[in-house]
Amino acid sequence: MSLFLKKNTAAFFLLVGLNLLVAFAASFVLPKRFYYDAAIIAYDKGNEIGYFGSYPLTILFYKITGLRYLPFAVIALIQFPILMGVLYKIGVPSTFEKVTIKNVLVYLAFTMIAVFMSMPSKEFITFLYLSTIVFLFQKKLFSFQKTLFISLSLFVFFGAIYRPYFVLLPIVAMGMYWVTCIKISNRTFATLFYGIAIIIFLSLSYGFVQGQFFSEQSRELINSARMGSVDANSSIVSPVKTDTWYGEIIGILYGFFTVNVPLNGLKHIFSPQIVLFVIWQLFLFYILLVRLARCIKDKKEYVYELWMLLFVFSFFILQGVFEPDLGSAIRHKMGVFPLIYYALYYDHFRKTVQ
Repeated sequence: MSLFLKKNTAAFFLLVGLNLLVAFAASFVLPKRFYYDAAIIAYDKGNEIGYFGSYPLTILFYKITGLRYLPFAVIALIQFPILMGVLYKIGVPSTFEKVTIKNVLVYLAFTMIAVFMSMPSKEFITFLYLSTIVFLFQKKLFSFQKTLFISLSLFVFFGAIYRPYFVLLPIVAMGMYWVTCIKISNRTFATLFYGIAIIIFLSLSYGFVQGQFFSEQSRELINSARMGSVDANSSIVSPVKTDTWYGEIIGILYGFFTVNVPLNGLKHIFSPQIVLFVIWQLFLFYILLVRLARCIKDKKEYVYELWMLLFVFSFFILQGVFEPDLGSAIRHKMGVFPLIYYALYYDHFRKTVQ
């Protein structure tokens, strides 16, 4: 065994070390609005603790582990290394030390993880839970069919007890996969379009039965309550009311492009953190879309990678419905980052397995 770390591993640990400092310092420099959720989880003044739902379960987790009793800076020193340990276990790409667009996206993601999970966080639990799906895909302990079934079941279970919209993810992913089996031109864009069409159909069906559509009772409800406040700076507000079927369709399409191809986010020119996210998201979406096209072209060879990308894009589509603002969109993407990490570097992980 060499006494010296390989360049890629050294670069990984250097980034972890630098961002550990960021995580530790975050609670001393970030504004209070970054800690609204963390305060609810840590102090539970509303006595929401329980066994179902994201807040009740997260509060229970932090109480059982004792983390809720620690200062946020100490929590950061515990949580961030755990998350980075998970990514290290997934693998460090052989060219990780090289400054490429893909690597820079991940470097910046490390900093975003440090910021958003330097406190009691629902995304900490989401990150750890979804990493099990990545390990299932990597280890290949079961046949592909069993691996896929277990993964889809994990999404459904997670949605049933924790984050309800994750129940919809397998439905969208399976619908998108069906399109990849059809011999048509531009299958990549057709796959994406069909995924959006599925969530629109589900939302309209739900609305006709329950009286409110998905975005109307989630994103629009949250944003209407904080209109005009400092927290509304990056709110995703549909250009039309979403209380009609056509309004909901426009709202979902607007939301999808705002959180995934957020060119309209460039209007926040005086908020550099938002502009940086816009650039990060545009490059991420483009790179993943190119990889999706490659996997669709040879889906028998890249069947594991294709499904991981379908999971990621299904989540992106769901974000277009439920995300109230760009800040939440970034934070929630960090929760599913193990899936994104695997999708970005799947070519490396294929070589490692082989």
